Amino acid sequence: MSKEIKLSQDILIVSETDSKGIIRYANDDFCKIAGYSREELIGQPHNMVRHSDMPKAAFKDLWATVQAGKIWKGIVKNKTKNGGYYWVNATAYPSKTPEGELRYISVRVKPTQTEINNAIELYKTL
Repeated sequence: MSKEIKLSQDILIVSETDSKGIIRYANDDFCKIAGYSREELIGQPHNMVRHSDMPKAAFKDLWATVQAGKIWKGIVKNKTKNGGYYWVNATAYPSKTPEGELRYISVRVKPTQTEINNAIELYKTL
């Protein structure tokens, strides 16, 4: 049984990927919660923290939304390096680098238990 990491209210996980989903930036909270060093995250696909319990349909919707230039919000279960997991209330959106290249920013915070429970029930139907 994998161990759940419960986020505290002061955690703010931030990452940036390029247009293909490759991590270009990871803040300290992301490294701490996921259990990876910044060097281990940078240059890797963001889906390296995707938990197998997450339905593919959720990420298909995320990508379709941000690629259409819109903001995506949802409750996501991610995995840690050591096999644990953590739930986040995620917001992802498209942006441009100072050089004009497309990038995606994701900001994640602690979800409520009700949000997690609702997501678990929803994901059973996808």
